[in-house]
Amino acid sequence: MVAASKSETGGGPIRYGMVGGGQGAFIGAVHRIAARMDNDFVLVAGALSSDPARAKASAAELGLDPSRSYASYAEMAKAEAKRPDGIEAVAIVTPNNVHVPAAKAFLEAGIHVICDKPLATTLAEAKKLAAIVEKTGKVFVLTHNYTAYPMVRQAREMVAKGVLGDIRIVQSEYPQDWLTEDLAATGQKQASWRGDPKQAGAGGALGDIGTHAYNLARFVSGLELDTLSADLDAFVPGRLLDDNVNVMLRFKPTGKTHPAKGMIWASQVAPGHENGLKLRIYGSKGGLEWVQADPNYLWYTPFGQPKQLITRNGAGALPVAGRVSRVPSGHPEGYLEGFANIYQEAARAIRAARKKGKPAKDVVFPTIQDGVEGMAFIEACVKSSKKNGAWTKL
Repeated sequence: MVAASKSETGGGPIRYGMVGGGQGAFIGAVHRIAARMDNDFVLVAGALSSDPARAKASAAELGLDPSRSYASYAEMAKAEAKRPDGIEAVAIVTPNNVHVPAAKAFLEAGIHVICDKPLATTLAEAKKLAAIVEKTGKVFVLTHNYTAYPMVRQAREMVAKGVLGDIRIVQSEYPQDWLTEDLAATGQKQASWRGDPKQAGAGGALGDIGTHAYNLARFVSGLELDTLSADLDAFVPGRLLDDNVNVMLRFKPTGKTHPAKGMIWASQVAPGHENGLKLRIYGSKGGLEWVQADPNYLWYTPFGQPKQLITRNGAGALPVAGRVSRVPSGHPEGYLEGFANIYQEAARAIRAARKKGKPAKDVVFPTIQDGVEGMAFIEACVKSSKKNGAWTKL
């Protein structure tokens, strides 16, 4: 991996806290593994659950100082900001409705934020948070972790260099099957809050995984969305939010060619799909295909020539992919390492901020603006679907 600049090194591990992610939470453990993979962060504080007893028990399991286990994020932000050894960053891994108020509390306390997606429950509150990020100047990282896979970075660079020619078609899909039945009725925590509009916002599968598919399509293609036509369904009886999404996309003209078109399919009621994220991009000179289940492979097809397999750290892999790779070619890297790459990029930005500087230009992570764009996507999809798929401008 490429060495960090002098402004991004030194000063020891970054002290961080966590909001949410206590007992029974999947994504909190993922964040903690990612944060410690490169020894860039050390967890020292937490408000790990809205249930004080569970928060205390979770903190004990993680070995946190009992005095730094807090009953609420507001208490944590206030107390940690006063400590000489207080946290420098916070990871917010809660249901969606907590993201904005928690982020606001820590940003205004002078603490950097690493936040799970989607950013908010409404576009309006996302924009308000963006204004706070700009005002405070703090680092804000949104954990769209798939953008940090080496072969996704490879694909992005190939598109940017014009290897595919003028981009014509972008297709992204993210099918799962875990909500094929009414899992929330059993009391399963992860299903329950995702199906509650008060906690999840206006999007079900749309917000949970559709935003990943959209973000990945935007990240790799470099295109900006102009209008969309969406069809949202809740197939499971009684479900309040969508569990299947079909979206047609029209991208903004680049000034060179006919505007690119695209499609997104996201579903949590597709039996046989565990976590089927896939991206396909086609241009005037060739096409690319990446599948998250085989993340170390990128298929490239120059028009009129045989399909080529580019492997992580193998022949044809570019430096941008190598920079976020940890092991030699042929050794699998995947979800946890991709997540850790987001934390490593965040660490470089936070260490630069320690010295009142900026990270190197090669540091790439999803920002507050990606979160705002994700919320605009959700709201446009919901609006379009309510109008029987009417084309809707973002």
